[in-house]
Amino acid sequence: MPLNAIDSTAERAVLVTVVLGPPGKNLPRGAARARGAVLPAGDAHNATTQEDLRLAEFRELVLSAGATVAAEVAQHRPKAEPATLIGSGKTEELAATAKSAQADVAIVDHDLSPTQLRNLENALPCRVIDRTQLILDIFARHARTREGQLQVELAQLEYMLPRLTGRGKAMSQLGGGIGTRGPGETQLETDRRRIQRRVQQLRHELEAVRRTRAQQRQRREAVPVPTVALVGYTNAGKSTLFNAITRAGVLESSRMFATLDPKLSAIQLPSRRKILLSDTVGFIRDLPHTLVTSFRATLEEVKKAEVLVHVRDASSPMREEHKAEVEKVLGELEVLDKPRIEVLNKVDLLSEEECAALAGFGKSGAIAASAKERIGLETLLERIDEELLQDPVLEQRFQIPQSEGDVLAALEAGSVIQSREYEGNLVHMVVTGPASLLGRYRRFRRAPEESGLQTKQTG
Repeated sequence: MPLNAIDSTAERAVLVTVVLGPPGKNLPRGAARARGAVLPAGDAHNATTQEDLRLAEFRELVLSAGATVAAEVAQHRPKAEPATLIGSGKTEELAATAKSAQADVAIVDHDLSPTQLRNLENALPCRVIDRTQLILDIFARHARTREGQLQVELAQLEYMLPRLTGRGKAMSQLGGGIGTRGPGETQLETDRRRIQRRVQQLRHELEAVRRTRAQQRQRREAVPVPTVALVGYTNAGKSTLFNAITRAGVLESSRMFATLDPKLSAIQLPSRRKILLSDTVGFIRDLPHTLVTSFRATLEEVKKAEVLVHVRDASSPMREEHKAEVEKVLGELEVLDKPRIEVLNKVDLLSEEECAALAGFGKSGAIAASAKERIGLETLLERIDEELLQDPVLEQRFQIPQSEGDVLAALEAGSVIQSREYEGNLVHMVVTGPASLLGRYRRFRRAPEESGLQTKQTG
C-alpha cells in the first residue's frame, strides 16, 4: 500500500478548506456567513462562487480516492498560521468535528509543512493528509503500467522524505558525531537512508524507461508519422474524445485522473496522412511539482508532439481558470510555442442559450464538440491536418502502368484520388496525399510541363 495513502475501504473524511488572503475573497456558501462554520456533507451542484466550485472539485478528488465525506470545515484567514496553518482555535474546532463525525482522516485542501502536519496529527483524533498526498494517492490507485507505478512511488517517497519525523531538515543533519553511526543510529534515520536508496533506484529505473521511450520515438521518427497529443484539465473528456476518434476502447470515467498511463493510437486524417494520437494524464489546480518531475518520461510525449489538442470542458463554470492551469503546466514543460487546437468538449450538456454564447469562442478558432455524441470530430481532424507541418500534403500527377497493381493500391489507400483516366495500359492519376507516400513512387510522376499541371502543396 502507498505510504500515507487512504485505505481502499470507504473511510470517513473531514474536508478542510482554507482560503488565504484579504477578507473580500469569497468563501464557500454558508462559510461566508459563519466564518469557518461546519458545512453539511454533500455536493455543490448549486455552487455560485469560485470557492464553491473549488470545494466541489475538492470533494470529487476525495471521492476519487475512495473516501466518503463525513463533514466539511471552511476557514478564511489573512495568512497561514506557521504551526498548524489554521490556528489553535480552529484546530480545536476541527478536532471536535472529527470526533463527532467519527472521521478516519482529515484532508486539507492545501499543502502542509512537516511541522504543520505533525502538529495537526497530534491535535486531531484521526490521521491528517494534505492536497498533495491526496493527489498522489489517486495516482497510485490508477497506475496500471510498471512505468506509472514507478513514477508514483518516486513522487510519494520524495514528498514523504522530509516529513518522516515531522522535523524536516533537522533529521537530514544527522550523520556525524557519537551515536549516529553503525548500530547506534536511530530507526528513523535507518528508514530515511532506506528511502533515499529506494529513490535513487527508482530514478535509475525511470531513466532506463526514458531511454527506452527515446529509442521507440527515434524508430517512429525514422518514418515520418507525426504525433498529436491530447492535453487538458482532468475530467475534461480527453479519453472519451480519444475513443471517439480512434475506437481504442480506453477507460472512460467521470472520476478524476482515470487516465494515468499514456495511450498511443494510429489514425488516418482526411488527407490520408497517418498520425499517432496520444491520450495523456490530465492536469489540475496546484498540480504537485513532484508529479511534474516524476512524470517527465510520460509527459515527454507532450514535449515531442507536433500539435497539441487542448480539450476543455465547455460545461464547466471554471473553464477559463482550468485553461490557465493547463497553460501553466504547459509552460513548465516549455511547449507553449507549439501549435495548439482548442476543443470545447461536452457541448451536449449546454442549453441553447449557452451554446449561442460559445459562438464568440468559435471566432477565436476553438472547435465546439461533443465526444460522447460525436459532434465536431470531422472539423477537429481537418484542423489537425491544417496545423501539421511534418509530412506535408502534396497534389501530384502520376502515370502508372496497370501492371503495377501494388502501387495503384497503395495510392488508393493512402491518398485522395482527384481524377483518374485510362489510356491503353496506363493510368493517369491526379492525387493528393502525404509527401512521404508520394515520394516512394516518384519514378511514375509526370513533370508539370508534361501534364500542364503545377505540383502544389496543400494543407
